[in-house]
Amino acid sequence: ILTDEQIPTEIKTYIQTHFAANSIVKAEKETELGIITYDIYLNDNLNLEFNETLAIISIESLTQLPNSVIPQPLLNYVASNYPTNFITDWELELNHQQVELNNNIELEFQMNGDFIRIDND
Repeated sequence: ILTDEQIPTEIKTYIQTHFAANSIVKAEKETELGIITYDIYLNDNLNLEFNETLAIISIESLTQLPNSVIPQPLLNYVASNYPTNFITDWELELNHQQVELNNNIELEFQMNGDFIRIDND
């Protein structure tokens, strides 16, 4: 568990920029198989995960994510194809991105934002 002083500035700045209304409830630095991640828990059931270079790799929420954290091509695709839904989760995988909508549909996209498929697993 990290104290406020131990949370990297880049992570705090990201939270202040995109989740200004939220506060940090808990922060953890984990090392698994030599890979470092930072798990940040905000109020309102918001969970953020950053990699060892302090880049965001996962955002999970029960409510709509701010548009500022979702790449524009993904926002455009969801707005066009699922106009009554919104994004609650975003994740960066090894070679693609994934979002989950509030109707539990998961969509996969290439790194450049091109739609790949609906993930049904």
